[in-house]
Amino acid sequence: MNALSALIKRDTKLFFKDKGMFFTSMITPMILLVLYMTFLSKVYRDSFSTGFPEGFVLDEDILNGLVGGQLVSSLFAVCCITVAFCCNMLMVQDKVTGARKDINITPVKSSVVAMGYYISTVLSTIIVCVVAMGVCMLYLYNVGWYLDTTDVLLILLDMFLLVLFGTALSSCVNFFLSSQGQISAVQAIISAGYGFISGAYMPISQFGEGLQKVLSFFPGTYGTSLVRNHCMGGAFEEMEKIGVPAAVIDELKDVVDCNIYFFGDKVEISTMYIVLCGSMLALLGFYVLVNIISGKKAR
Repeated sequence: MNALSALIKRDTKLFFKDKGMFFTSMITPMILLVLYMTFLSKVYRDSFSTGFPEGFVLDEDILNGLVGGQLVSSLFAVCCITVAFCCNMLMVQDKVTGARKDINITPVKSSVVAMGYYISTVLSTIIVCVVAMGVCMLYLYNVGWYLDTTDVLLILLDMFLLVLFGTALSSCVNFFLSSQGQISAVQAIISAGYGFISGAYMPISQFGEGLQKVLSFFPGTYGTSLVRNHCMGGAFEEMEKIGVPAAVIDELKDVVDCNIYFFGDKVEISTMYIVLCGSMLALLGFYVLVNIISGKKAR
């Protein structure tokens, strides 16, 4: 336990000491928020407007709340993963600098070293994401606030689970990297691709039927849907109160992926949590296992 604690402190301090990694992790969510507000806000607004019956006009505050909720949920869904990859690059840098070889010759078990990287990355990522969440909540408060305390707590839970999942995923990928060039390549691929395959940039309901079925196997899809449900749920409830037909609301939920379907069957919220947690545990188990095997070979 003392060895694990020392490794966590060492890895966390090195992350925050590296101004390049820390600054990149902090600035990424802010850049994404500006880009979403600039380029995606109008797209989301138009998609909502076309979903209402002809002649129906929705209150501007509620519409802003829907658009803001979708923007914020998209940001959370992407940042919890991309920031985890950035924070977890210390694992690869230790290989580049040779620090990992020094760690491997100590009597500390490989599984303990692996968990040191993992827990340190989780802590660093949560700090960055909580700061980003504060900025996003401020933005949502200004454009249209329909969240209650339960919604905020559920968003925090979703963020925590996505960070655990993103850190487990990045740990499995980064374990096989050993150079700065590979780090840059993986960061570029994850930054550009994850938002699409998880439905954050564009809802998977807008994709073809075949691609929708493929993406329904990806855990990130359900993570995005969880955050979206909790960021937009208050606005949908307000729409019910003012008399918007339930069929219209349900159709809008389909469009923005609040409702996710697995081969035609609607996936419940509880099932989404099970998929996300199960995937995280499976990835974490694989990561620890490959570290144990690699450690035995190194010794």
